[in-house]
Amino acid sequence: MAARMQAYRVEAFGGAAGLAEVPVPDPGPGEVLVRIAACGLNFADLLMLKGEYQERPAPPFTLGLEVAGTVAALGPGTAGPAPGTRVALFAPQGGLAEWGVFPAAAARPIPDAMPFEHAAAFLIAYGTSHLALDHRARLQPGETLLVTGAAGGVGLTAVEIGRHMGARVIACARGADRLAVAQAAGAHHLIDSGTEDLRATVKALGGADVVYDPVGGDLFMAALRSANPGGRLIPVGFAGGAVPQIPANILLVKNLTVIGLYWGAYRTLDPGAMDASIDTLLTWYAEGAIRPHVSHTLPLAEADRALALLRDRKSTGKVVVTMA
Repeated sequence: MAARMQAYRVEAFGGAAGLAEVPVPDPGPGEVLVRIAACGLNFADLLMLKGEYQERPAPPFTLGLEVAGTVAALGPGTAGPAPGTRVALFAPQGGLAEWGVFPAAAARPIPDAMPFEHAAAFLIAYGTSHLALDHRARLQPGETLLVTGAAGGVGLTAVEIGRHMGARVIACARGADRLAVAQAAGAHHLIDSGTEDLRATVKALGGADVVYDPVGGDLFMAALRSANPGGRLIPVGFAGGAVPQIPANILLVKNLTVIGLYWGAYRTLDPGAMDASIDTLLTWYAEGAIRPHVSHTLPLAEADRALALLRDRKSTGKVVVTMA
């Protein structure tokens, strides 16, 4: 085993970040050493670079939340997963590297038929959308689901899962190319956020019973006003940059419910619900009902470019960095 490895290190918030050679870590009690094959990028990574994410590790640290690879060694007293097990995991940091040490409890065995590129694009996006729509919003067959940012990492999975759960899905994204991706994922109706009035279009389609919004800002406010009485709205992120201030009078008059969802908190808030959700999603994957859409796969040496694709909104679905 090599004594040193390449890792994408954040040296200071908002400052220098890039590849560096660092020691391969040793697993401690309750930990596993993983030979990382792929790391999925998320909008949260961009926030972590600036120190603006909910979880804020102290620099220097290795970026990367979503990991897929093979268990190489166990720390003292750690029962498993056994070396050689293919796993996916969500961790606060450490994914953009050739090797990583992570809590053994976070390492989830994956099917042999699941490529590492899919595994690295699976847990966060699908987990967020499934817990939001099923566990939190209780989306029902026949209801209308509006998804903003519908060609992005989490938005696209919400389209796919909503369709699989029997909802009528309205996808909102910017531009014909991105809308085509959402349509391929199962959207019934398409709205171009760059040229169409979301509120008017959704109202003409009968309104939305559930709104899934990773964008925030003006788009959330338009979606709020397009919701049917008794509707549920789920803000899962603010990729547009602005956190909406929700007027309570509209909630009152229309009997609306706004439901917050931070998927990562379920590691401690309700790990049983998270585990059950992942079990369901892996079953759906095995059945062919869902498939990650990875628009770009780049090597670790091009991690800067991979992050730029996400930052500049030049990707759809997920961007994955591979280590080989």
